[in-house]
Amino acid sequence: MSDIEIAQQASMKPIIGLARENYGIAAEHLDPIGHYKAKLSLDYVNSLADQEDGKLILVTAISPTPAGEGKTTTTVGLGDALNRIGKKAIMCLREPSLGPCFGVKGGAAGGGYSQVVPMEDINLHFTGDFHAIGVAHNLLSALVDNHINHGNELDIDPRRIQWKRVVDMNDRALRHIVVGMGGAANGYLREDGYDIVVASEVMAILCLATSRADLKARLGRIVIGYKSDKVTPVYASDLKAHGAMAALLKDAIKPNLVQTLENNIAIIHGGPFANIAHGCNTVTATKTALKLADYVVTEAGFGADLGAEKFIDIKCRMSGLKPSAVVLVATVRALKFHGGIARESLNQENLAALEQGFANLERHYQNITQHYGLPCIVCVNHFTFDTEVEINLLQAKCAALGATCVVSKHWAEGGAGAELLAQAVINVVDNRSPGFTFVYDESLSLWKKIEAIATKLYGAGAVTANAKVKAQLAAWE
Repeated sequence: MSDIEIAQQASMKPIIGLARENYGIAAEHLDPIGHYKAKLSLDYVNSLADQEDGKLILVTAISPTPAGEGKTTTTVGLGDALNRIGKKAIMCLREPSLGPCFGVKGGAAGGGYSQVVPMEDINLHFTGDFHAIGVAHNLLSALVDNHINHGNELDIDPRRIQWKRVVDMNDRALRHIVVGMGGAANGYLREDGYDIVVASEVMAILCLATSRADLKARLGRIVIGYKSDKVTPVYASDLKAHGAMAALLKDAIKPNLVQTLENNIAIIHGGPFANIAHGCNTVTATKTALKLADYVVTEAGFGADLGAEKFIDIKCRMSGLKPSAVVLVATVRALKFHGGIARESLNQENLAALEQGFANLERHYQNITQHYGLPCIVCVNHFTFDTEVEINLLQAKCAALGATCVVSKHWAEGGAGAELLAQAVINVVDNRSPGFTFVYDESLSLWKKIEAIATKLYGAGAVTANAKVKAQLAAWE
């Protein structure tokens, strides 16, 4: 069956009863949206502050290929498996974006028998968080143009406005546009453009904010552009936009509760892209889950060099979170892809390509263990066309590397197919103390931070840039 067919046959439980049954959350702390989705009140979130934290497990991946390697599917499968072996676990995921959902990549609610449901709702609009983020962003965009049209008291240079508009769709015709056409009554004529909602700074801010007051303050620090002197920044607070923007996000800041196919709680909240922002769900969601469960499984976008690095150097540094272990997701077909095989041939056995592509997994594993200081379990997300010979080779290569490698069949079997993975994770997090280090020191200059990431994670010998780039970095500091 397809993912949607499996999801449509799910036996879901009303979310209010499930939250009370599994975690003792009273109905008064939930704002239900239908029967199977609910928002958690911030008052309840704040009431958990004195509870002991559970252990945080980060799911990341090798360098992603076009179809994705299954981080979300693995996060759900691992969470279900932990609950199956008697552990109290919650999954923390990012909200899907409509753009990729209607594109090649598809939805982001997991797959097979490791999904969060109601799948269609989650992939399409969900609880309206992205709508609120888009409206808050575009409110600021409208205020910028309106301010210029009504005298431009702040002396905003129309040629140096860096705040675009957003829409949650892959609409390439809107990437570069001209606004203000139709005469003076319709604003100032200038070049503009649209980004996707998940690329909005408002999204990144929501995911890092710890309270409504913190949210408002961070929104106020958004730089929308520069004055005519070319160097003086103009902030959202200069336009007095941040209060109204925060008001539009008053409900979006609340974490969303849903469930898996196996009726385990998942918190899905926020969804910034890792290549543009930091690629993690909200700090509020992760910290809330840690207060409610003994084990929290979360994901970071793209590969371990990108999403995991930002999870550690940005999200963990700013929030005080400390992961206990990392699960590195890989697939046989992805390693063959990195070994130079064309997409149409990935389902065919090819040991030479697999061995060559293993270098990608090896580098990510070394980055996690050496530069992040964290124990790492390699999860082979199993596909039906993987051959036994290929699996054996991959496990042998991991063993030579000193890595624990587990083949997991959660896509086909749900939590039952990931029990070996769950046990391997428990063996690590309950018996080892992670070192946990950042890739760079916060006191370093922006240039030194860039050098640290490039040389440590990507293997660069050195980093060069022209004088204009270095001058811009110095100006930001």
